[in-house]
Amino acid sequence: MNTKLLSALTATAAATALFGTGAPAQAFSFGTTGIKFQQDTSVTFNFKESHGMYQSSLGVYTVNDLAISKVATLFSETKSSDNGDENEWKGTLGNTVLVGATTFTFLANQIYTLGLDSDWAGTVYSTSALNAGAQLAVLGGSSLWNALGKETTNTFQAAGLFTDATASLFNGGAVISFDDGGNGKDADFQDFTVTAEAVPEPMTMTGLALGLGGLVAARRRRASKTAS
Repeated sequence: MNTKLLSALTATAAATALFGTGAPAQAFSFGTTGIKFQQDTSVTFNFKESHGMYQSSLGVYTVNDLAISKVATLFSETKSSDNGDENEWKGTLGNTVLVGATTFTFLANQIYTLGLDSDWAGTVYSTSALNAGAQLAVLGGSSLWNALGKETTNTFQAAGLFTDATASLFNGGAVISFDDGGNGKDADFQDFTVTAEAVPEPMTMTGLALGLGGLVAARRRRASKTAS
C-alpha cells in the first residue's frame, strides 16, 4: 500500500478514536430531565463532600411511567457528618463515607434518575419532575463546584444554570450536587456532592491504540526511506 495513503488512513483512525472518547454522542440525557443512554454506558462516581444534617445515601433508580425503583446504592453515610454541625455538618471521605468510588452500568434506552435518601427528609431526585417539578439537584462541569463554593447566601442563586451534565460526563467529568429539602428548603445544593465520568468503551480505547501505533509505524517508515 502507498505509504502516504497508509499514513492518511492511520491518522483518520486515530482522530476518530480521539473524538469517540471525548464526545457525548452516545448520551441522550444526563440532567434534571432524566438520565438515558443510547447504548449500555458505565459511569464511575466519586464521593466529594456532604453538608447535610441528615444521614443520607445516594442511589440509582429506574423510572418506568413514574414508577420509581432503586437498583443500586452508590454511597452511604455511616453518620450524618464528621463532627456534628461543625463546618456546616461537613462529611468527608474516609470519615462519613467510607467507600469513595463506585461504577454503575446504565442500560441502553432505560430511563434512570439519581436519588438522595435521607433518614428524616425522605428522597429527592436528580429529575425535577419526580420532585413535583422542584429542582433539587444541580449538574454541570467543574465550574459548578467553583460556583457553589463562592455562593454567599443560603440559596444557590445559579441553580437554574446547572441542569445538564451530558457533555461534561464524557469530557473531564461532571459534578452532581443535591439539596436534601431540609433546613426550611434552603436550596443551597451542598448537602451531598459527587463527581461522575463515563468509562471509555474498550473498543474505543483499542481503536485509539491501533491508530496511534499506525502513526508511529508510518513515521518510522518515512524516516527509514529518507535515510536510505
